[in-house]
Amino acid sequence: MSDESAKPQRIGVFGGTFDPPHVGHLVTAINVGYAIGLDRVILMVANVPWQKVGTRPITPAADRLAMVEAAVADVPRLVAGDHEIVAGGPSYTADTLAALAHEFPGAELYVILGDDAAAAIHTWERADEVAERAQLVVVDRPGDPVSLDPAIDWVRVEVPRLDVSSTDLRARWADGRPLNYLVTDAVLDVVRERGLYGGSA
Repeated sequence: MSDESAKPQRIGVFGGTFDPPHVGHLVTAINVGYAIGLDRVILMVANVPWQKVGTRPITPAADRLAMVEAAVADVPRLVAGDHEIVAGGPSYTADTLAALAHEFPGAELYVILGDDAAAAIHTWERADEVAERAQLVVVDRPGDPVSLDPAIDWVRVEVPRLDVSSTDLRARWADGRPLNYLVTDAVLDVVRERGLYGGSA
């Protein structure tokens, strides 16, 4: 066995609601994967995003997964993750990491999160367990980096600033405004085919 094949897999977990997945998600996943040498980045679709429940209607998990699968279909090293959907119930990163550790014995796990989520890491369910099971990677935007808990061993990766939000995209679609170049054509096809977001652009 060569030294290369003996190396543990380096797997990034980039969780989110992905409602819908957009170019900002893809740019982040690709750039972080490149910067820290990940073998794969799993865009992990939350089943029930507990921090957003009650704040707005959430598109069904199966539809959000279909959009992510379409978004990453032709992107090397990016894959869609359905672990939290299969598990059912609220989605907690600690549980997802435990499942991945079982599925990929010996793998090095990395949790990729935005600077706002990183700053609020202690609001997460079992945040200490998340930090123990995985290296935490915070995505910094160009400019002033956010202040983070110094007790946590962070890796910081700067990625291009793309001011694209899923909230804005849902509103644009409902208003009939175009989403071209903000989401991939494959994602647009899923939105049209499944009649998502109440629009007909």
